[in-house]
Amino acid sequence: MKKNIFLAGLLVLVALGATQVWATNGDNLMAIGPISRSMGGVGIAAPQDAISAVFSNPAAMCFGPYCPNSEFNFAGTAFMPKVDAKVVLGGTTYSSGSADSVYPIPAIGISVPITKTMPLWRFGLAAYGVSGLGVDYRNTALDQPRFANFGGYPLIAGEYTSLQIMKFAPSVAFEPSTQFSFGLAAHIDYATLDMRSGSSSGFGFGAQLGAIYKPHDRVSLGLTYLTPQTVKHEKVRDFDGDMVADTLELEAPQQVGLGIAFDLIPNTFLIEMDGKWINWANAKGYKDFDWKDQYVFSIGAQYKVTPKLALRAGYNYGTNPVNEHNNFNGQTLKQVQGKYMPTYYYETFRTIGFPAVVEHHLTFGIGYEFSNRFGIHLGYTHAFSNSIKESGTAVNGQPVTLESNLSENSIEFGLTWRF
Repeated sequence: MKKNIFLAGLLVLVALGATQVWATNGDNLMAIGPISRSMGGVGIAAPQDAISAVFSNPAAMCFGPYCPNSEFNFAGTAFMPKVDAKVVLGGTTYSSGSADSVYPIPAIGISVPITKTMPLWRFGLAAYGVSGLGVDYRNTALDQPRFANFGGYPLIAGEYTSLQIMKFAPSVAFEPSTQFSFGLAAHIDYATLDMRSGSSSGFGFGAQLGAIYKPHDRVSLGLTYLTPQTVKHEKVRDFDGDMVADTLELEAPQQVGLGIAFDLIPNTFLIEMDGKWINWANAKGYKDFDWKDQYVFSIGAQYKVTPKLALRAGYNYGTNPVNEHNNFNGQTLKQVQGKYMPTYYYETFRTIGFPAVVEHHLTFGIGYEFSNRFGIHLGYTHAFSNSIKESGTAVNGQPVTLESNLSENSIEFGLTWRF
């Protein structure tokens, strides 16, 4: 009991100490932990560790290699994005790369049995960085707050943005039979948004529902639903130019996920395919900046060369959610949550300040079980470069082209203890 209390306290400390996160599917991480990430982000039907179960599908806490024992996971991701942007205005190019950095993402989770005879109940708890995005073009060619060609107004909006979301998720799973499991996770989000002229933090709340059905010992079907979760960020940006910082509401969108897993060679060769629908088009903030719904497909495999050594690989594809607007008139106005901003600054803000455009990811990983109680896992993810490019007119009527490019690399590390 004392051990469980200590682990729960550790989860809270990690949640409070989260650092900036970077995204892969829109501004959501495609998965948490080195096992799921190295398998393309799968885990709705057959997660292989407790932290993936809490993140992907809380019903899975009753089905997995961590059952029937308790399991504790610690995971860390070193995220290394590469972002650059350029503005071609009247034949002159202003371009820069965003400041390079390595972003550490901590995550920890635990799954413990409540009962050990049918029907089974399990409790899970996890804290992890789940979402975020940002660029830093300060002190570059793009950072011109008094641009002469615009009469002293800025060259762009969105020269510095930083969104960070940490999630704390207590979960419970119920297994009435060896074929069915149902799960529920409460989501407590802590989000921070910084747009250089203002920074604001707040809490959001929601839930995740999940179910798993095993029609055969070697086949698992998973279904999960995530509710919308809204955070209000007060006084973060002057959108309408009245010298008063405005409020922006951002809503983590509702999601529906489906998964199917095949244990082709029992305890040796596992393959899983997942699909997700992410409803950006109806989420506050994102719909204001014209994001469209995103469809994500992932496939991953795990092959155990020996009972101790596992090799993993995967692929993840998520459609680019940021709509392109060609032939925009930068001298008109766009409404953003009741405030009107020039269309040109609206376009630079959403394409340069929040370029969540990567689509294709390849992943690899390896795991080694030193004993039936302790294992170590490593993973690597590469998101291939993708860009968004659009053209129109600037606030002074000159023709302008906007372009942002994003690619990502990450290295994952994780430890597993069973007790």
